[in-house]
Amino acid sequence: MKIAVFSSKAYDKEYLNQANGSWGHEIEYFEVPLNRKTAKLATGAGAVCAFVNDKLNRDTLAALRELNIGLVALRCAGFNNVDIEAAGEMGIRIMRVPAYSPHAVAEHAVALILTLSRKTHKAYNRVRDANFSLENLVGFDLEKKTVGLIGTGKIGQIFAGIMMGFGCRIVAHDLYPNDELKNMGVEYLSAEEVFSRADILSLHCPLTPDTAQIVNSKTLGMMKQGAMLINTSRGKLINTEDVITALREKKLGYLGIDVYAEEEKLFFRDLSEHIIDDEKITQLMTFPNVLITAHQGFLTREALTEIAGTTMQNISDFAGGKISSNDVTTEMVA
Repeated sequence: MKIAVFSSKAYDKEYLNQANGSWGHEIEYFEVPLNRKTAKLATGAGAVCAFVNDKLNRDTLAALRELNIGLVALRCAGFNNVDIEAAGEMGIRIMRVPAYSPHAVAEHAVALILTLSRKTHKAYNRVRDANFSLENLVGFDLEKKTVGLIGTGKIGQIFAGIMMGFGCRIVAHDLYPNDELKNMGVEYLSAEEVFSRADILSLHCPLTPDTAQIVNSKTLGMMKQGAMLINTSRGKLINTEDVITALREKKLGYLGIDVYAEEEKLFFRDLSEHIIDDEKITQLMTFPNVLITAHQGFLTREALTEIAGTTMQNISDFAGGKISSNDVTTEMVA
């Protein structure tokens, strides 16, 4: 089967080609994102492979249907960028990678916490300039801090275990509490109680109508003075303007994000020679207590291997007319 891969990077080519070795599909790579205008590049393909910031709305799906494309293979777990209802109406199958390396994202969240709490990014830059001063590098211990989790799926569960290893107390909110975490000592509370008790709040929930902008002026107001906020899940879980206000007013002490609400205009591209036309992110970049990474939480060898392998398996299952547990259905969205 011919596959058109959109938003492709060098690492996508490396790992997808490696995974395709046993399948023999024909793969064509495009660096541009998938949308209504670029869909025509998939002419002649039987399937497209898309990533988190590709726009698979009704118009894009209609353009793919005109090309007789029957599968959108998502090389990610989230599917909030896909109009699942429209896909069902058009007979386009949507498949995803439900789990690849939850350790990768959980560990990246911890990396953000440690970098912010110990200011190692600032120390690194100082030493490179032969500045060995310790002024303004005072951090804080993680031991005995209360860490709040919104969402305790696979990533949240692993993150909780790591933070407990630091001697942290864990409080969490999830519609479906995890019995294993309960047995480990995690206390499940309402979302409001988690916001109010956390010294460090980490988001590990999917983006849904109920969780969109769960971090806003109201919930930020519940948080402790100087608390830390970490987001490695989806950018639109946060109201960016409200977070900027909380940072300015020193209500929020630290912010670490690997995702951003408007990231499709910025992330996965080299804009070092461009003027960034996004006032919110440029404001965030001026704060000394803000750390931004460009959606690299998934970017480990182990995760890329699993993503590529599952993606090629999904495509092969589609080509063979096989049923798969990796299908995304309208029932799942509901």
